[in-house]
Amino acid sequence: MKKTKRIIFLIILTSLLLSGCKKKEDNKLFMGTEAGFAPYEYMKGNEIVGIDVDISKEIAKALGKELVIKNMDFEGALAAVSKGKVDFVAAAVSIEEDRLKTMDFSIEYVDSTEVVVVNKDNPTVASVDDLDGKRIGVQMGNIADIWVEENIEYSELKQYTKFVQAAEDLKNQKIDCIVMDQYPAEELVASNSSLEILDGVLFEDKYAIAVKKGNKELLDKINSVIQSLIDEGKIEEFTANHTQK
Repeated sequence: MKKTKRIIFLIILTSLLLSGCKKKEDNKLFMGTEAGFAPYEYMKGNEIVGIDVDISKEIAKALGKELVIKNMDFEGALAAVSKGKVDFVAAAVSIEEDRLKTMDFSIEYVDSTEVVVVNKDNPTVASVDDLDGKRIGVQMGNIADIWVEENIEYSELKQYTKFVQAAEDLKNQKIDCIVMDQYPAEELVASNSSLEILDGVLFEDKYAIAVKKGNKELLDKINSVIQSLIDEGKIEEFTANHTQK
């Protein structure tokens, strides 16, 4: 009898502990990102900051939840949201046809301009129209990766998880150029004096937040927050805060 009571007590205790953990998790909002894409998401000391982080904090605030940021590779973040391992991904994500099969997207909130970064001391690319036959570096899985693969007859497409890796290869002449968003390109060039951005725009795009396919409840709330931030000029303010030199 004593043994039975002990077992029942342990079952009840375990149930209460699991219930407490679930409630604690329910009060958290998990954001997936790749903190190597300044000014959208980047490291400041030990803290992840950026335009997307500011937007995500506003979303968490509106939902009355604690924002938990999960830093991972860009493709890993997209895989995580499609499997429900994070609630959403805010990582300068472009809406793309294949992605729509496994995730849904918010309204677009940022215009992006894609540019070409070259080695200033030994340029092997003359202009943004001179990419055919070149060795091109991109971030694996992002829109530049997709666009180059579909539009350029490159000699090699080298995919990186971090732009700092691409920058090192460009400086060491292992690739001819990097295709990337203008703002992160400006940050990259500012910290690498041997690199420069070519004149001209390669293509333009917009960014959105990704959620798991079918998660309409969360998507509607995110859209409401983003629209308010756009209407109030807050996203422009966030952008200015993270791009001021």
